[in-house]
Amino acid sequence: MFNYILRRILSLPVVILGVTLLIFLMMQLLSPYQLLASYIRSPEELKNKDPDVLIHTYGLDRPAGERYVKWIQNVIRGDLGWSNSANMPVKEAILARFPATLELALFAVIPVIFGGILLGSFAAMHHNRWGDHLTRIFAIVGWSLPSFVGGLLVLMIFYGVLGWFPPGRLSTWAYQIVTSDQFVNYTGMYTLDAILNGNWAIFWDALRHLIGPTLTLAYLWWAFIMRITRSSMLDTMNKDYVRTGRSKGLPERVVVKKYIRSNALIPVVTVAGLMVLGLLGGVVIVETVFDFKGLGLLTATAAQQLDYAAVLGTTMFYCFLLVIVNLIVDILYAFVDPRVRLE
Repeated sequence: MFNYILRRILSLPVVILGVTLLIFLMMQLLSPYQLLASYIRSPEELKNKDPDVLIHTYGLDRPAGERYVKWIQNVIRGDLGWSNSANMPVKEAILARFPATLELALFAVIPVIFGGILLGSFAAMHHNRWGDHLTRIFAIVGWSLPSFVGGLLVLMIFYGVLGWFPPGRLSTWAYQIVTSDQFVNYTGMYTLDAILNGNWAIFWDALRHLIGPTLTLAYLWWAFIMRITRSSMLDTMNKDYVRTGRSKGLPERVVVKKYIRSNALIPVVTVAGLMVLGLLGGVVIVETVFDFKGLGLLTATAAQQLDYAAVLGTTMFYCFLLVIVNLIVDILYAFVDPRVRLE
């Protein structure tokens, strides 16, 4: 297992290099004038200098190899250019928005994974009975429902009618507190920072704003995880080693836990990894519907305003997350799949 994990870690630089090459090749579709925003550090540079001079200064008129080396050096330093849509450097915009997306992902992923696995296991163990039929209807409705429709329904019912879960990240009064000197922002995740500051009013307000988007994401992904778990468990239940375990007189509880569920979780790990990646990359539609200022809303706004620097910067950040999440999923395989441990 150690050799397997070591091989995956050693392959990271090669994968990252390939990702940067692909992004750089896509950048060649833009003109040097459009790429300037990915190199300048403030909009004053464009106002005070001739664009042609800046193009020569940043080497955008040089051969592709030299431009790639220069761009990689900037990426390593975290110099991703200036974002016009966020009115700040791209690096600062990503660092400012990512904690919101991370907070939303953490609140959504735990109930989604455990709830989806439990519902899928329940459906598989009650195959073709009323419990299975109810959970399948739940899954079909959830997976067929577009995320923007689900978000609007949650807003309409829980905010428009009941007034419980408002959009945004904080109420106006709470935002004024967290941006003042009396509140220390340790992580940028308001629920955690509120606990660290001992301010429970801010915690409950931030939690109230999180429930709406979390509920929307949970229902959509619950359905998907449940369907994968159910089908995987039904397939595993027909394996020879499961019948052998039952023939030995093992209790059904032990058969389900050791023989069925543990082996059925292998495809679920893959799906859960992709789900976490999607959440960390920013759920564009849900964040837009709930005006939840995270990475997804930043990317959507940058694309709408043709903010090339922000789009390229968030793409690079998302690709980095992709590589890291895939590594974590590969490592989890070593613990879930005995065949991987024996490699």
